[in-house]
Amino acid sequence: MNLGEILDGTAALYRTHFLLFTGISSIFAGAMLAINLLYLRSLVLLGYPNFTAHWQWGNAAAAVVEALAVLLLAGLSIVAINRAVAWVYLDQPATIRAAAQSVLPKARRYLWLMTVVAFRAWAPLAALYVAFFAIFLSSMPHGFLANPGAVPQAPQNPAALAVAAVSVLVLAPLMLLATVYGTWMSLRYSLAVPSCVVEDLTAKQSIQRSVHLSEGSRGRIFVLGLLVYAVRLMLGLLFGFPIIVLTVKHLGHPLPIGWMVFQQLGWFLAMH
Repeated sequence: MNLGEILDGTAALYRTHFLLFTGISSIFAGAMLAINLLYLRSLVLLGYPNFTAHWQWGNAAAAVVEALAVLLLAGLSIVAINRAVAWVYLDQPATIRAAAQSVLPKARRYLWLMTVVAFRAWAPLAALYVAFFAIFLSSMPHGFLANPGAVPQAPQNPAALAVAAVSVLVLAPLMLLATVYGTWMSLRYSLAVPSCVVEDLTAKQSIQRSVHLSEGSRGRIFVLGLLVYAVRLMLGLLFGFPIIVLTVKHLGHPLPIGWMVFQQLGWFLAMH
């Protein structure tokens, strides 16, 4: 299939099974919304927006837990939708409940596959980011971690700043190369999850199958990925426009929790 046929087929599939796919998305997007709202609640309990130095680390830990939970649910949502698409194409009964429940028996395999794929594709870029922040923190004054919001009163060590500047100049092109590498590897592994779901393969077999199936199609997969990203970006801008205006209007000041809740509701709508 060429790109136009893929887009037409996708639109027709979604149009004829609108409730099925919207319902599956709503289950996982609703769970993500609940997690994000709990995270905002934790910010309030930690004293948002007036964090003390002690609670800065609590906020960071809550953010990491929230991100991991959202990634987990996003991965399981992809699996459930792949299962429903397979049932539709195979002329088998497909329901929202059955698709959601089909994830649970092999959830460990699916999550392990996604973890392996993400690590193989993006570990170099992640390592470079860790190196970048390590260099950045090493150039900061003593006591910065204890009170990151404080403005340093004394000039920085010129030697440390010079080393940091040179390191950033070296890391920048490496990050670009790592991004290209991660994108290419993601294209090679882009069909691993569908292979695992439809053909009931192990993680290793699914990756090998994806490399074979994606040959000759990676350009189209890349363009499709860009289109999906563009649509989500436009929807995010549409639903998040009031938040963007408020952020610009109160630049440098923390957003009210109520507005952040509306932002999460807009994100929930954009997920569909």
